[in-house]
Amino acid sequence: MSPDATASTDVRDHAPGRPIEIIPVTGLPEFRPGDDLAEAIAAAAPWLVDGDILVVTSKIVSKAEGRIVESPTDPDARDALRRRLVTQEAVRVLARKGRTLITENRLGIVQAASGIDGSNVDSGELALLPEDPDASAAGLRERLRSLLGVTVAVVVTDTMGRAWRVGQTDAAIGAAGLPVLHGYAGSHDSQGNELFVTSVALADELAAAGDLVKGKLGGVPVAVVRGLDTVDDGSTAQDLIRRGEEDLFRLGADEALEQGRREALLLRRSVRTFSAEPVDPEDLRDAVADALTAPAPHHTRPVRFVWVRTEQVRRRLLDRMRDRWADDLAADGLDAAAIERRLARGAILYDAPEVLVPFWVPDGAHTYPDARRTAAEATMFTVAAGAAVQGLLVALAVRGLGSCWIGSTIFAPDVVREELGLPADWSPLGAIAVGHPLTAPEPREPASADAALLEL
Repeated sequence: MSPDATASTDVRDHAPGRPIEIIPVTGLPEFRPGDDLAEAIAAAAPWLVDGDILVVTSKIVSKAEGRIVESPTDPDARDALRRRLVTQEAVRVLARKGRTLITENRLGIVQAASGIDGSNVDSGELALLPEDPDASAAGLRERLRSLLGVTVAVVVTDTMGRAWRVGQTDAAIGAAGLPVLHGYAGSHDSQGNELFVTSVALADELAAAGDLVKGKLGGVPVAVVRGLDTVDDGSTAQDLIRRGEEDLFRLGADEALEQGRREALLLRRSVRTFSAEPVDPEDLRDAVADALTAPAPHHTRPVRFVWVRTEQVRRRLLDRMRDRWADDLAADGLDAAAIERRLARGAILYDAPEVLVPFWVPDGAHTYPDARRTAAEATMFTVAAGAAVQGLLVALAVRGLGSCWIGSTIFAPDVVREELGLPADWSPLGAIAVGHPLTAPEPREPASADAALLEL
């Protein structure tokens, strides 16, 4: 497609193709609750014309609307009040570092400290964000139309940090009279490439541009952007907020960590079909290392994991176990068809990308002269090794690996030890098939504890 193809699209550029002006509105008073913000702006900027865009710092909107809270002047008491207000205005905390909280407020705005601010206010006050910045922008726009007879757009701004970027910039938290987004889907760039998802946050760009003349120290809370062609599409700053499942980063650091902790155990599902993607050996080694943190008696490590990596060794082991199982089933009186159906359940260990065989070992076990305590010691070591097996399954799951524990080796311990060349006191605790699941499993729902938990 040639560059001339851009002429065929009905999507226009958000840049006007000519210079624009950014004009500070000076001479505005210090605002207090109940002041007429529009009247003050009209008096300071009678030169406003149709199409101008007012960029208004949210702080003066908050002041005029009475969103000011009296605070102690003592620094510690003032900080304590600010923290209570942050919690009051927040609907969730996404991250925290030291004393800094990143929150989402009722409006869906994500920023530090719920937008609670102690700058550019009296030392005995704190400022909250406007109750409804979009409504504030719309009201200011209509009032200026009434006072000056001009049709302008209004962007209400606040200063915010950016994830993965150092420094702050102003962004739109309220807007009226302009398209807050300028979409380019379906248009073509100068090289003829079709743009599919590009959408410019026009209101945010205006907020940042206005701050270039408003600044932070000069007492200039309003700027005018002139020369930009916009057509009101009814959108507001709320349309800039990406919500729910549409947001790839909808969870903050604290929330993600909390969800990860809650779901780690629930991600452990029995996965019986695997993709052809190879398992990273380091992932498997790291999962085993995690599993070895399981509790164990006498400061021992009563578990070993044998990773059967050689195909011939795996097949020979499984074939002999299959023969033993077939003999046992025949002795139980099952016919040939039933035996074959049961044996088919073990195919997963043939097909899985990787197989590990866990063992409990008596290294460090205490010896006793009586059978009762000797049996109890063996049970204790078996439980400890089983905890490590469960730990391994969870450690694999949190790395995106599927697993399935199969108990078959327990029924043929002599065969397993012989084929793998292991000591006679190593007791197998099943086998674990490992691989990448064909589809990522969802965390399972927790079971009811009612039948399994006895409270005395």
